[in-house]
Amino acid sequence: MLFGVQLTDLISTVGIFGIMVIVFAESGLLIGFFLPGDTLLFTAGFLATRGALGLSVPFVALLLFFAAVCGDSVGYAFGRRIGRRIFRKQDSLLFHQDNLRRAEHFYEKYGPITILLARFVPVVRTFAPVVAGVGTMKYRTFLTFNLIGGFLWAVGITYLGYFAGAFFEAHGINIDNFILPVVGLATLVSLISPLTHILRSRESRALLAQKLRRLVRK
Repeated sequence: MLFGVQLTDLISTVGIFGIMVIVFAESGLLIGFFLPGDTLLFTAGFLATRGALGLSVPFVALLLFFAAVCGDSVGYAFGRRIGRRIFRKQDSLLFHQDNLRRAEHFYEKYGPITILLARFVPVVRTFAPVVAGVGTMKYRTFLTFNLIGGFLWAVGITYLGYFAGAFFEAHGINIDNFILPVVGLATLVSLISPLTHILRSRESRALLAQKLRRLVRK
């Protein structure tokens, strides 16, 4: 589950390694664009205030930064190896050509700095490294912006969650009472972009309706 206490239970169950896998997948695997990377980073930092992960906050942030950078690098390598063939992939509910084209237009507008900016744009951050690999961006340039963007995103959002938790503790507020609304809000924000895309596209709406009808019939 992605909302409220279920997400915190997930984090407690999978631990830091599980969070790293999810951040890695969302950063560079095409099927990972729907994963709640922002929410996991924020929640990990929020829970780190209570020592829930059993690691110091700097170490947690460093591991998540490593996962984010590796994820983008895999996405770049995938784009470089598979090339333009991915643009001919058939649309599905989880993979839609519009996602790839959106990242491509983002790249055309901002150039190499897209790799940095895309970190903060859900969906685009998953496809941007693939587009960079398909294009002409040199790996040295990609790696530079990947490191900077990965640091600002992974470390920044993790510490944002940590500081939010520390603020509550400093003011004598019981963090447990706020995990549900804070994490729920963070999850909602992170899901707005992919949900908006699915609901805006006529083909995606039709495919979603078809899947729901099949579930109802079962």
